[in-house]
Amino acid sequence: MHSKPTHPNRRNRRRREDGFTLVELMVVIVIIGLLATIVALNVLPSGDKARAVRAKADISTIEGGLEMYRLQNGAYPTTTQGLEALIRAPQGINSASYQPGGYLKGGKVPTDPWGRAYLYASPGKHGEVDVWSLGADGKDGGDGADADIGSWQ
Repeated sequence: MHSKPTHPNRRNRRRREDGFTLVELMVVIVIIGLLATIVALNVLPSGDKARAVRAKADISTIEGGLEMYRLQNGAYPTTTQGLEALIRAPQGINSASYQPGGYLKGGKVPTDPWGRAYLYASPGKHGEVDVWSLGADGKDGGDGADADIGSWQ
């Protein structure tokens, strides 16, 4: 039998094409890093906006419950009674006028998007009642994501 000799250039060419060089891998990693940075910079602020929108929606729902409470009981819950009055009849109220199941869907007062209770005052500084969240920082005032979100806004 006669075997055909392997051509040396073909073997060297194949060896060079077998994998990626370190430079090629580094270029790909840098590109992926840049893309991840661009996505993160564009997506993270959306989370803050979504939380603020959710807080406004929650406050609107709570205000609806407060208004229904007022219509059926003649007055808003006091600051001391708080938002829990929308879930359970507070002491001293005529239980016949209190709506069975409370005034908020789900039987609980929602927490703000940052996991804290909404604040409530009756009478409020801005209206008959105020419902608000202290924002991301949990402190009065603030700007951007840290800004307070209230029923008066």
